[in-house]
Amino acid sequence: MTAGGIDVSGSQSGAWTGRRRLLTAFACGVPDRVPINTYELAGRDTRDWYNRQPSYSSLMQLIRDHTDCITNWNPQATGDNYLSAEGFLGSSRPLEMEERSEVIGDCVRTTRIAHTPQGELRSVVQSVPDVHTTWQVEHWCKSLEDVDRALSVPYEPVRHDASDLPRVLGELGDHGIVMASIADPAYLVADLMSFQDFLLWASGETEHYARAVEIVAERVMENLRRQLQTCVVDSYRICGPEYMTPPYLPPALFGRFMVPHVSRMTETIHRHGAKVRLHCHGKVGRVLDMILDTGCDGLDPCEPPPDGDLELAEVKRRCAARGVSVWGNIELKLLETGTASQVRAAVASAMKAAKSGGGFVLLPTAAPIDVPLSAKTEENYRAFIEAALEMGSY
Repeated sequence: MTAGGIDVSGSQSGAWTGRRRLLTAFACGVPDRVPINTYELAGRDTRDWYNRQPSYSSLMQLIRDHTDCITNWNPQATGDNYLSAEGFLGSSRPLEMEERSEVIGDCVRTTRIAHTPQGELRSVVQSVPDVHTTWQVEHWCKSLEDVDRALSVPYEPVRHDASDLPRVLGELGDHGIVMASIADPAYLVADLMSFQDFLLWASGETEHYARAVEIVAERVMENLRRQLQTCVVDSYRICGPEYMTPPYLPPALFGRFMVPHVSRMTETIHRHGAKVRLHCHGKVGRVLDMILDTGCDGLDPCEPPPDGDLELAEVKRRCAARGVSVWGNIELKLLETGTASQVRAAVASAMKAAKSGGGFVLLPTAAPIDVPLSAKTEENYRAFIEAALEMGSY
């Protein structure tokens, strides 16, 4: 099953639909205007969290009417006890798991105990009402011995169910494209530990970390191959490279742990006719050439300084020279805390830096997670969309 293949015509008449516009930009072409996307606020998926929140309804209608949609969708991963095994590096192997939840003030804290062949591991996550995220209070692994326990869970490939894809495609129509998100193996391994412990592990016990990444990389590739055999969608977002960027780790380790595996993933996806967008927050200046070496078709979210370390014009110049599209760079914190005039100025600046020559999609760097949606955030999203429509024509 496919999502219709990569057809930049968008429709038989050649009209500029959201689908055609996004795929043209992905291919570094020039559409009728700069595509506008609102990141994870995907207006044309009725099952999406944002479309089920009353306080977001007015904004989501504006998004449906005036932006170029990307529906974030993955085939459902299935397998015996897969949800419990998900924290164990992509294996669907049945795993004995204890779970208990408790209410602490306004928080719900969930503790899981996994019984691996080499002993127990413990994880604690926390959530609060009206916030669309969870917090990892305690990671599965606190030592190298814990990592070895996690790796002792035998690997069984994940199976995928794409039966929901016809609904997704029917709701989306020509208004946009479908994008699946997958994690690179170095990130999956890193996320076994707290960020601080991961950095000490990768920099101080590098060969142990490397062995874990190699093991998980084979699992990631097999699961990816099986996912692509089940269905192929328009594009794939590879997440996780930001864990390896300076100042967290030196460029040499980015080159060792990120580039080879992301390149393999990209090559595999390309063989199935789909596009790849690499998702990497933070300071990418010293590793941008390595990112481009992976063969990706697009890069997001291209944050401006000081959160990033490159001005957008420089990112566009270097990416365009390699035939890679640029996606960004309106920061969520501006949309949540700035003024409408500041948002308009940021849109104008981004257009000046990256619009010329095509291959650019205007995109926030993240999505709001609070309920109810604040009036300021909604006002600023409206300013973002209105300014983009005014300034984006070619």
